[in-house]
Order: sequence, then structure tokens, then C-alpha cells
Amino acid sequence: MEECEALCTRIAIMVNGQFKCLGSPQHLKNKFSEGYILFATIGTPVDGSLPDTKDLQNFIEQQFPGCNLKDVDRRMVNYHITDTSMTLARIFGKMETAITHFNIEDYSVSQTTLEQVFINFAKSQVPPTEIRSGCCAGCYLGCGLSSCCHGKSTSREYIRYDSNASSAQNIHL
Repeated sequence: MEECEALCTRIAIMVNGQFKCLGSPQHLKNKFSEGYILFATIGTPVDGSLPDTKDLQNFIEQQFPGCNLKDVDRRMVNYHITDTSMTLARIFGKMETAITHFNIEDYSVSQTTLEQVFINFAKSQVPPTEIRSGCCAGCYLGCGLSSCCHGKSTSREYIRYDSNASSAQNIHL
């Protein structure tokens, strides 16, 4: 998706063979994003001990209700802030107050990526309701009537779709 953002001026996303959105990468992220990504790194304590992220995690979870912890390491935390009404100014304001208290070395806040927008659309994809005649009943890939293309089924069962009928029929050979 990074290539799409870099090379395309307009992007369309299709679900079930129909366009669901069309626009610039920034337009799609603005319209269909679900919050922000917060990444914070804690500095090494003065005494040389291992840093503890638990206090920072508690702070973030209290300040940004409904946020999801995506990743945690010895010195860093990565959260998805799902509250779409939360403004960037408010997020930055809360993180600035926490810098000295939690020894935050670095933090960043970013938009939901175009890839995450695409994945959200892809979740709504459903299998086709109309199946072509001659498709394998196990995989629906149209592998022909001689044998199953994936060898999943020992019996040769195929789908025959009658365009005049309202449903497909399974045929055992």
C-alpha cells in the first residue's frame, strides 16, 4: 500500500465486485480511518536498570479510553487509539505532560495507514452467491469436471449453476 500512496493520485477499493470508495490516499485515510497510532519510547533510567513500561501503559489506557495495545517491548509501547473524536492536539497535549513523569525519550502519533483502511474494507468481502457451472464444490475455482484442482475431495463433487433456477446444485460423479 505504500507504493499506492506514493504513485497514485486516486485509489478505488472494490468489495464484492463493486466500488466502495474512490479518492486520493489522504481523502480515504481521513474518511475511513479509525483513530490514530501512538508509539512511545522510554529512556533508560539514570541508575542503569531496565525501564518499566507498566506505568506508561496505565497512563495511556486511562487517558485514551478504548485504546488497544498493539505491541510492547522493553522500552517501547505501540497503541491504536480508536476514539475518532480525539483530536491530535489533545493527544499531543496529554503526551507532553507525561514526558518528564514517565521518562519518555520519544513519541509519535500517526494516522491510520492506507493498508489498515483497505483491510477494514476487505473484512466485508463475502463469498460469491452465484457460482459458475463446472466449478469444484470444494474450492469453487472452476478447475473443470475431470478432477478436483486441490485434491481435497476423493469423491468428485461439482457445482452446476442453472441460470434459470434460483440456486446451485451439487452433482456427484
